[in-house]
Amino acid sequence: MYFNRKCKITFVCHGATIYSEEGRFSDAANYPPLSEEGVDEIENVVKYLKSRAVKNDVIYSSPAVRTQQSAELVSKLFKQDFEIVEDLTSRQCGQWNGLTYEQILAMYPDGISHILANLESDEGNTGESTVKYISRIKKVIDDLVEKNTGNRIIIVTHPDVIQAAICGALGIPADKLLKIYIRTGSVTQISYFENWASLVYCGHVPL
Repeated sequence: MYFNRKCKITFVCHGATIYSEEGRFSDAANYPPLSEEGVDEIENVVKYLKSRAVKNDVIYSSPAVRTQQSAELVSKLFKQDFEIVEDLTSRQCGQWNGLTYEQILAMYPDGISHILANLESDEGNTGESTVKYISRIKKVIDDLVEKNTGNRIIIVTHPDVIQAAICGALGIPADKLLKIYIRTGSVTQISYFENWASLVYCGHVPL
């Protein structure tokens, strides 16, 4: 029984890049591209989607190079083009862009604790508050759900976008966002109903 499901979304997290392999924060759209490992990861995702006979009506992608490269590989399976959603971008990193976690701790010793203590504030070095980010992504996803009532869609995007989408769909508090682990080259599925949503599976990495 589907309880009048409005839309089912399969989120595909883009493949690995040199930044994800090094643990760097990045909100840049034009860099870095997928690494060889990242291409392998998305090829495994495509095999998984094919083996599960995942049905699909529309494919969307975030605008970044790494997500578009991943979406191209996915779109070949379904023999259809993908659409870019310009607002479906990573969380703005501010002065942290391009830095590793260790570098952030060294350069901004109180930065991480500031984020955790000020979830609604854009002050500091992160560029976008946790609450604001979740709200922004939720609006984009809600609009896509309304646009695709009755459809099953695929969204190829970033790890933090998927984290925010899960928080927005399930009403998970903002302070729990970082406890949702999403790996590159993973698949997450959420079913959206009229007034609620169900997380079908999360962060599955096909082997």
